[in-house]
Amino acid sequence: MRLRPPCPWLPPAYGPMSYRDLNQLGTERGPIFFLTALRYGQYLWQRHESARAILALARGLYADLDRPEAHPLPYGAIGWIVHHHPGDTFIGNPRISFQHQAERYRGSRARLRCARSWAAWQVVRMADPDLPGDPHPACVEPTAEAIEEQLANSPLATELNDWQRALRSAPHWQPEPKDAPTHPGSPPAD
Repeated sequence: MRLRPPCPWLPPAYGPMSYRDLNQLGTERGPIFFLTALRYGQYLWQRHESARAILALARGLYADLDRPEAHPLPYGAIGWIVHHHPGDTFIGNPRISFQHQAERYRGSRARLRCARSWAAWQVVRMADPDLPGDPHPACVEPTAEAIEEQLANSPLATELNDWQRALRSAPHWQPEPKDAPTHPGSPPAD
């Protein structure tokens, strides 16, 4: 199988990867988990597994970060993958998936994870406006302004900017030069 071109929002994946790369980290959900999830998302995307790539990026999105990392939160990568998905493989409906995640979070970080789910939901809606929403939503879908307000309260100082930069990258979902990956072997920004 020929690899797809890499997603420019993500770091490169080095060598073979599997879900075990995330599982071996145990309960650690910090920066190492975050970077591993992004790399695994890239690995899956390049191997024509769009739906699984988005699931890996969602895991990274919910990482416990309290300071900016070398890569932005994967809002832009999620939008890019949804927009560039060629339709030759299964992608599911990430719009409904993120909506359901937002409606169901419980626990100590539920508020932040809910906000991130709605932010990803908004990105997916922009990346593919034809994806249908849930015909029977469990709650009222928030406005972009409400999502922005939720993200402004994030403990991660760059969160709101990461999301806004992703939205500004529509309709082609190319990262701004400062958002391009900085790791060796990363593709240059367009």
